[in-house]
Amino acid sequence: MNVKPATRSETMIVAASRALKNDDVCFVGIGAPSAACNLARLTHAPDIVLIYESGTIGTRPNVLPLSIGDGELCDTALTTVPVPEMFSYWLQGGRISIGFLGGAQIDRYANLNTTVIGPYDAPKVRLPGGGGAPEIGAHCKQTFITMALNRRTFVDQLPFITSFGHGRGGDHRRSLGLTTAGPTRVITDMCILEPEAESKELTVTALYEGVTRDDVTRECGWPVRFADTLATLPAPSEQELRVLRDLQERTRIAHGAVAA
Repeated sequence: MNVKPATRSETMIVAASRALKNDDVCFVGIGAPSAACNLARLTHAPDIVLIYESGTIGTRPNVLPLSIGDGELCDTALTTVPVPEMFSYWLQGGRISIGFLGGAQIDRYANLNTTVIGPYDAPKVRLPGGGGAPEIGAHCKQTFITMALNRRTFVDQLPFITSFGHGRGGDHRRSLGLTTAGPTRVITDMCILEPEAESKELTVTALYEGVTRDDVTRECGWPVRFADTLATLPAPSEQELRVLRDLQERTRIAHGAVAA
């Protein structure tokens, strides 16, 4: 039986999962990051160690968690430690190779906003806040960000910086004493962006099949740059789509309308 073609969201999740390696220790965010990390675990990276903010270490969920407090995480974890221990020993101790984050908005230097849309004192929308994301962005050896590309989310200037990426660019991150690499890859539903070596401005390095430069330019909130040589990422394989869709269907059955 032929598998239906991938949606843009599925393509993004598959591309994000492919960025992970079998020996990674990954601090996982809820949503698309969680789907990508568990897809990697169920396909090419069976030994990846997944850590969630609630203190679950080495968790292997059968369905995607609704939140960091979902019992599925604790039930399937190798161990669960107190949150202060997880942050101080695992995260600040430099034991996590990849932090996987999402956000409401991002700017050209991969700073994230999950706090407010509009002025802080009188916002149009008040968002959930940072949680552990600022610490994840500061202390993981590197950070991957997964977000759909559109002008509402990829903005020229953030109203509030919740999670520090590369600040104003250049050596701003290191000048503040941050020794980790910060965001090294932004995975969207149209392309992949990476910080340019010197300026740290996000630059498109790969397009998905069927996506053009004009498509990306139209959806980005700043004049986006493109690498001199652009890669074209292969479409998701039938196996990747089957595994992802099976995972999402199990989640739908387990959580019903809430998961949808």
